[in-house]
Amino acid sequence: MPKPSSLLPGYTPMSTPLAHRSRQEILDLPRFHRTTFVNGLSGFKSVALCGTTSPDGLTNLSIISSIVHVGANPPYMGMVIRPHTVPRHTLENLLATGEFTLNHIREDFYQAAHQTAARYEQSEFEGAGLTEWYSETLKAPYVAESHIRIGLKYVERHDMLNGTIFVVGAVEEVWYPEAALQADGYLDLQAAGTVTVATLDAYHRTEKIGRMAYAKPDLPPREIGWDGTKKEAGK
Repeated sequence: MPKPSSLLPGYTPMSTPLAHRSRQEILDLPRFHRTTFVNGLSGFKSVALCGTTSPDGLTNLSIISSIVHVGANPPYMGMVIRPHTVPRHTLENLLATGEFTLNHIREDFYQAAHQTAARYEQSEFEGAGLTEWYSETLKAPYVAESHIRIGLKYVERHDMLNGTIFVVGAVEEVWYPEAALQADGYLDLQAAGTVTVATLDAYHRTEKIGRMAYAKPDLPPREIGWDGTKKEAGK
């Protein structure tokens, strides 16, 4: 068993042994057990509501937990959409109109956000009891209850080996609480009330631990202040 790194003086070994599952054992699991188990392996995930509008004006809202940063200059974000073997209104709408929004979820409406996964005949905004909000830049709807709202334009899609589709969007605008933005560009998601998700249905609050300085091989790990400034010794 490898020894803990000298960089971790406070490391506490696990008090219980680790369990093990092979690839074949995972494949042999019951379907829903396997889905839940594998979806949790990537850790806590970004989760947001994706707002789109169909060409005939019907709004759509879907919960997405596979959102990633793609690039900062210029700003791009990506998300994975399940195989297009059944109607996928989010995918169909953003391909048709070229626009979509991503809206962070807060604790005070996470249950309504989760409900958007239900198969409604009407708009999920109406079905889940959430409020449409629009900017002057995009026609795609935002979620008024969200405190961080991102407007994007469709750039490209990548069809993956398992049938899922990776969609890339260019960030056109961002709405956020002014007080949550630090001088160095750090957006305090905890202050904005953003929640995270594990697997597909386990929502979590966040708790700050610390911000770290840029890692260099000739320096030990160093904490910085939440505003991005150098942290004073002893604080």
